[in-house]
Amino acid sequence: MPTYKAPLEDIRFVLHDVLQVEQLTALPGYEEATADLIDAVLEEGAKVAENELFPLNRSGDEEGCIYENGVVRTPSGFKQAYDTFIAGGWTGISCDPEYGGQGLPKVLNFVMEELLCSANLSFAMYPGLSHGAYNAIEEYGSDALKRAYLPKLVDGTWSGTMCLTEPHCGTDLGQIRTKAEPAEDDTYKITGTKIFISAGEHDLTQNIVHLVLARLPDAPVGIRGISLFLVPKFLPKDENGEQVPGMRNGVACGSIEHKMGIKASSTCVMNFDDATGWLVGEKHKGMRAMFVMMNAARLAVGIQGLGLAEVSYQNARDYAKERLQGRSLAGTKFPDKPADPIIVHPDVRRNLLTLKAFNEGARALAYWIGLQIDVLSKHADPAVRQEADDLVALMTPIIKAYFTDMGYDGATMGMQVLGGHGYIREWGMEQYVRDARIAQIYEGANGIQALDLVGRKLPQNMGRLLRRFFHPVDTFLREHAEDAEMAEFVLPLMKAFGRLQQATAVIAQKGMKNPEEAGAASTDYLRLFALVAIGFMWARMVKVAREKRATANGNAAFYDNKEKTARFFFARMLPESGSRFSAIMAGAKSLMDLDIDAF
Repeated sequence: MPTYKAPLEDIRFVLHDVLQVEQLTALPGYEEATADLIDAVLEEGAKVAENELFPLNRSGDEEGCIYENGVVRTPSGFKQAYDTFIAGGWTGISCDPEYGGQGLPKVLNFVMEELLCSANLSFAMYPGLSHGAYNAIEEYGSDALKRAYLPKLVDGTWSGTMCLTEPHCGTDLGQIRTKAEPAEDDTYKITGTKIFISAGEHDLTQNIVHLVLARLPDAPVGIRGISLFLVPKFLPKDENGEQVPGMRNGVACGSIEHKMGIKASSTCVMNFDDATGWLVGEKHKGMRAMFVMMNAARLAVGIQGLGLAEVSYQNARDYAKERLQGRSLAGTKFPDKPADPIIVHPDVRRNLLTLKAFNEGARALAYWIGLQIDVLSKHADPAVRQEADDLVALMTPIIKAYFTDMGYDGATMGMQVLGGHGYIREWGMEQYVRDARIAQIYEGANGIQALDLVGRKLPQNMGRLLRRFFHPVDTFLREHAEDAEMAEFVLPLMKAFGRLQQATAVIAQKGMKNPEEAGAASTDYLRLFALVAIGFMWARMVKVAREKRATANGNAAFYDNKEKTARFFFARMLPESGSRFSAIMAGAKSLMDLDIDAF
């Protein structure tokens, strides 16, 4: 049976020692977000993940969701666990106190998302989507919509969805056919079908709030003609000053999908038939509002990759320490046992160290970006907010794509460590492989993320977004260029960073003449960028670990292991930047030369 333990020691190291999260107390509204308070939240969050959600992960996968006559029933125990979850206030930890939230830093959402995704990814989908809906309504909804819906999304008694995809279009949202007809009042009648709608129907909450992309009668052609509408499952009514579910709206679940993984998360076909909806934001500018939810979802999906890689690592590590098989190539390590544990073997250690190095580096990168979201939300200086916003925008496709690629690779590596047992359901590892695979596809397939990076983020504002990352990396490298003790980490990072800079220039130059050149380089470029970003975080962690080790009280081994894990990353993972650079420089010809009929 699989196990899971929240990696609190490493989380605290990243938050407090590397990122110095306590700096957030200087921002308005975060004055009480002290180290002690953050640690208390982490401790309680770990208990929820380990004790309430993780025990339901396997049973939820085996039972799945049940669809009957338009009603979806989640697996046994999910409703009780959800009630416990919302009773603890977890749906509103970073939400505005004006709507009942706790107003804690948004970076804590990143931490909780990791814990929930490690413990039970299917369960994590439900509150995760609700938080995305909260973000979109908070930023673009009218005051009336905010008053009616945000308190219910914050306390978790109502949940949210995002309804984009239709049977004939996925990424190309300009083809959307769902219609929105103005009614006599300030509402609209929404008609159409949406597919692949996560949490579109379930039994966890009293009401479900759908955010739906649709076209008005006078909509321009293409993506510029899309508007966003709020369409509740039940039309709210006021009862003694409180919004409660009223009459059933014209929206229904037509079926649920039978999926490879995340089986306890209901993925629905949703039919809208003259459903009453309210406009969110401006007419024909729905994508602007929806992108608030989509970008939050893309970061959250990246965290899903990290969460599954972490739980896969923990179970592979524990198995490798216990499974006796063969003897060490260097000679017997455990003479009192009939064989040595497989963790003595180099290839097993390669798998485990790849997982460990990714998890710890990715965690630092994700939380760094989470910290930037707090800065852009709260800082008094508009210039500082803009810089943080730029960095978040730049890193969103990188985190989504690289983390989910590595989450799937990591799950298969963990499964490989268990050998034949990894292939057997009772050991739990095959579920992580199945669950991880979808993350590379939904919220924009990873190839689309790569195109977003090279096609939109690189040229945006004459490369301004790039400078938000390039400048701090360049500053760090310059500051430590002469530090002999950091040379084994700084020099490889310097070479990889140089490759990234050169590749950026080449893509910009070639892409202007031939867009297929940028497209052909996009996936390799994103991977190269991600490796440099993880390397930057590892170099920062090594610097901090060395400083802490010099004064550590009984915890020197933790900091020593940080440096050893970093050494593996720089010696065996960062060199991938060379092959990615070579592929980028090869150009588009080898990809585009073959005639379509030859495939």
